[in-house]
Amino acid sequence: MKPLNPSFIFLLSLTVVSSSLGFYLPGLAPVSFCEQNSKGDIQLFVNRLDSVESVLPYEYDAFDFCKDTDENRPSENLGQVLFGERIETSPYKFSFKADKACVKVCTKSYDTGSREDKLKLDFLKKGMELNYQHHWIVDNMPVTWCYIVEDNQKVCNPGFPIGCLVNQEGKPKDACVINADFNKKNTYYVFNHVDITIHYHSGDETNGMHARLVAATLEPRSIKHSNDENPTCEETPMDIPADFKSNLKVTYTYSVTFKVRGLLDGITFCIMNSLVIVLFLSGMVAMIMLRTLHKDIARYNQMDQEEAQEESGWKQVHGDVFRPPRMGMLLSIFLGQGTQVFIMTFITLFLACLGFLSPANRGALMTCAVVLWVLLGTSAGYVSARLYKTFGGENWKTNVLLTAFLCPGIVFVDFFLMNLILWVEGSSAAVPFGTLVAILALWFGISVPLTFVGAYFGFKKPGIEPPVQTNQIPRQIPQQSFFTKPVPGIIMGGILPFGCIFIQLFFILNSIWSHQMYYMFGFLFLVFIILVITCSEATVLLCYFHLCAEDYHWWWRSFLTSGFTAVYLFHHPLLWLHLDHGAHFLHFYRYYGLLLLLLVCK
Repeated sequence: MKPLNPSFIFLLSLTVVSSSLGFYLPGLAPVSFCEQNSKGDIQLFVNRLDSVESVLPYEYDAFDFCKDTDENRPSENLGQVLFGERIETSPYKFSFKADKACVKVCTKSYDTGSREDKLKLDFLKKGMELNYQHHWIVDNMPVTWCYIVEDNQKVCNPGFPIGCLVNQEGKPKDACVINADFNKKNTYYVFNHVDITIHYHSGDETNGMHARLVAATLEPRSIKHSNDENPTCEETPMDIPADFKSNLKVTYTYSVTFKVRGLLDGITFCIMNSLVIVLFLSGMVAMIMLRTLHKDIARYNQMDQEEAQEESGWKQVHGDVFRPPRMGMLLSIFLGQGTQVFIMTFITLFLACLGFLSPANRGALMTCAVVLWVLLGTSAGYVSARLYKTFGGENWKTNVLLTAFLCPGIVFVDFFLMNLILWVEGSSAAVPFGTLVAILALWFGISVPLTFVGAYFGFKKPGIEPPVQTNQIPRQIPQQSFFTKPVPGIIMGGILPFGCIFIQLFFILNSIWSHQMYYMFGFLFLVFIILVITCSEATVLLCYFHLCAEDYHWWWRSFLTSGFTAVYLFHHPLLWLHLDHGAHFLHFYRYYGLLLLLLVCK
């Protein structure tokens, strides 16, 4: 083998150093614009359309809107496909700091004699009736629509409706309430014009700092253009009667304005409020546990010294406390899968805190989570096999197969059935068949073999030896009070951990349903750590109370006490969706049902 050329090593080193200097940690480098640069074009992207009154999102091309002649879809990663992101280029294009007024995009014509035109117009009307929302993106930022509501409060929404409806009683629905000119009964009003405002930071070109876009807002309007070739954007609203009896033309236009603005407006969240609640709940559980343990240990020590009373409480069950649980194989499988999910969650949040999974890099969070879960099959197999051997189990083949296929199989069947419904309805949220095949390949080709490897090493090691010998005859459990019975204890055990994440869960749900970027990963990681501590403290505390009541069946109870937090997590979005007219139920069942199953498999 020939030695490497020193000049080649030097050039390679320079390449590595230069690449590291150009590395941008948060995920995607911001785009800089220069007035003298001829490449100052700004591309507006469109995403899927959804509605709070419907569970099915649709692609931009599903509606009869203006399309880009050079349509190009940016490459999508696994996370974007799983979350139903459908980003594509749009015909709305403009240059940096080049204001434009009433620019025509295209004209859509509908002929009463054409069945295809009737279907297109009916689908557009249905979208306006269900208040479907556009979601546009400029420089990887959502284009927001800000409007004034009661008490002169300003509300901003990261999407805007395609139109609105005034029903047969003359009552305006949804966005029709913002304009008094929308007053015709049984009439649709399409928003065919948008006033776009691009906010940018001017920078300092003398120091090499170019301008950067910091925000994008728009105001949708409905305009009936009298002259389709030279629109003025000052006419009456574009009304579409409910009955399609005459030919119709809809001209789409836009205006764009650039404004100087500071780098970022401050966004205030109730972080301190949430942090106080989290720390208070965790501190309360820790204080109760420490005071109770200290008091009982002091009392038992005093009884030992006096030797005046018979042993009672948890001392009497020391010979039964390590008795193998019922359905030990199922418990070991759940604990193995839970270890896999826990490590995956920890690493994902940690990388997100460092900035590697920036929300600007769409789909990176989900892609990272899926890849990590696949690669962590070894931990699931090892933990499951080791615990099953500790319980004295002998059906090691069944244990390995169930560890590899039970929980992931339930999740995949649930996901596939929901995806099948979306396929039938033609929704953009349906995952393509090729992606499903890729997921199966990752599961069977990587995760399952790694699970077998972990189980092999787990069964090779001896089981965990209990510190005390187990009695041959099980001790009879005395009559339990209401609070020490299994079901009430498990239900109460999940309340405190759920209280720790309640405020943070509000921000997460609000970001998901409102298509906003969630970037408080540092605080989320802190809440995750405190959640783990609180679950541990609540489980230890309740198990201690049960042992004091001479109930030694603690294995499943300790698992379900903190695991019941997942049940509260499951029902909280149901309440959220009920208050939001029951929308997004299908997506909730896909993603939060998946999350619940993963947490239960903990």
